[in-house]
Amino acid sequence: MCTIVLIHLILLFLYLMNFELTEEHLAVQQAARDFAQTELLPGVIDRDRDEKFPTEQIKKLGELGFMGMMVDPKYGGSGMDTISYVLAMEELSKVDASASVVVSVNNSLVCWGLETFANEYQKEKYLMPLASGQKLGAFCLSEPEAGSDATSQQTTAEDKGDYYLLNGTKNWITNGNSADYFLVIAQTDVDKGHKGINAFIVEKTWEGFTVGKKEEKLGIRGSDTHSIMFTDVKVPKENRIGEDGFGFKFAMKTLAGGRIGIAAQALGIASGAYELAKQYSKERKAFGTEIKNHQAIAFKLADMATEIETSRLLCLKAAWLKDAGSDYSRASSMAKLFSSETAMKTTVEAVQIHGGYGFVKEYHVERLMRDAKITQIYEGTSEVQRVVISRDILRD
Repeated sequence: MCTIVLIHLILLFLYLMNFELTEEHLAVQQAARDFAQTELLPGVIDRDRDEKFPTEQIKKLGELGFMGMMVDPKYGGSGMDTISYVLAMEELSKVDASASVVVSVNNSLVCWGLETFANEYQKEKYLMPLASGQKLGAFCLSEPEAGSDATSQQTTAEDKGDYYLLNGTKNWITNGNSADYFLVIAQTDVDKGHKGINAFIVEKTWEGFTVGKKEEKLGIRGSDTHSIMFTDVKVPKENRIGEDGFGFKFAMKTLAGGRIGIAAQALGIASGAYELAKQYSKERKAFGTEIKNHQAIAFKLADMATEIETSRLLCLKAAWLKDAGSDYSRASSMAKLFSSETAMKTTVEAVQIHGGYGFVKEYHVERLMRDAKITQIYEGTSEVQRVVISRDILRD
């Protein structure tokens, strides 16, 4: 096992030095690209308009192994590395960020959290169907009064001996209506502060579990965002993840990895908008020539390409550090911060390059611009990422 790990790390190091993807990475990238073009692109405008969850597409992604990419095959996963995951997320997000966020949550937050911290019973019962795509997961941290401040949990889980009694409300839950299993962060002992927080696996079918109305959103309109209410939900003791009081650490560790997925999503949104703008600049004529020949447009494309490439390298570095078993908290925050800012800037410029056509749905870039905004907000706002980065660099 040690030899296999060492070989893997050497390959990763060589990749980082040579900036070349392995054959496996290229195959994953191509598979995701093909799926995005053949399965996601048709109907993406309609799903956005109708706020329709991509049920069939997510089912197919599960069958292809994209819903548990980094999970060990013995638990039903594909056994890939984080670099493969970043590559897949970029390709899917170029076309449909509503579908890619479903992939991100199930992979980064739910499956990774369970594989890393759950016990064998929990892995066999919950991780295996999630990683194989038979079931879908959701991560419940945010609340009406606890968004960026994850320590201010109002959802409570009262210890009743052989079970916990769960009460409270969670907001902005991706996959809220479509998920089967929910990882819920709740306060079990207020006096202990963040050390009195626990994480639980909760099933949608349990009594007292209620799905609230679907949020009407600016972007990623095809994703399933709901509030979740818990009213005296009985959670068996065996569904607590880790030791008593481990919940806050579980949430922070899981979110650090999740930020790589959202960074890759932002990267994909940016690169998708850039590719559309570049192609349009070669076709659209103004003042007797293709607009790519005008310096104002060419310089916009140059800036977009440079910032996208920087974002890609930041994402791959964070993924490489995670695969190497190194601390990737700073790197994942840097990747998410820069990639989300790049996504917003690039999509705005892509609309500008398209002119009036960029303002209509048929040309896709207006949707990408709307989708880009959420990458600066969820799984830690840009302001929170700056807090994480500044604290880390000033600790040295």
